Amino acid sequence: MPRSIGRSDRPNGYSGHLNPGPSVEPVALAHIAVLSVAFLTLLGLPCAVAALIHTDQSTLRRHRQRQRRSSAGRERAETYALRRLDHALRDVQEIPPLFVAEGPTIEQIAFDLRRLDRQRRYGPTLESERWREAVIRAYDARLCLACRRLGLTEHLEPLEGMDRDIERVRVEGELQAAGLALRA
Repeated sequence: MPRSIGRSDRPNGYSGHLNPGPSVEPVALAHIAVLSVAFLTLLGLPCAVAALIHTDQSTLRRHRQRQRRSSAGRERAETYALRRLDHALRDVQEIPPLFVAEGPTIEQIAFDLRRLDRQRRYGPTLESERWREAVIRAYDARLCLACRRLGLTEHLEPLEGMDRDIERVRVEGELQAAGLALRA
């Protein structure tokens, strides 16, 4: 009986020919190589990290030493310059102030303006017309004084009525723009 190709006569289908596959030796060598590299990495990596850290610390230490040396020289030069400046300033005559302000300070003027503004808006000024006019005159006088102290222009004195009220609002705006707090 002729044999057909691909069929075997044996009951389990084994034809008796071995399929050539990878042999055991090359696979074992590959496993040994991979395990060796993994083992060396596990042992060598901490050593490499420690060496890198030590190198960074020693480099940083050297850098600090160089900075200390250069800053010490810089400090000596600065000290010498400060001593020369101190010596030169000992001979300078005291300069008198350019402007001696007589009268209240700008803080006192601002306090008075806030107080007079409260009196102008509330309290007895609402009941008495004379009291209200006196408070407004005092308020305008303090506005003029504040403008003179800060170097601002104002035209409150020659004006009357509605024009004076408009100028008062303008002056208050300029004083607030200059940094003076008129209302608390």
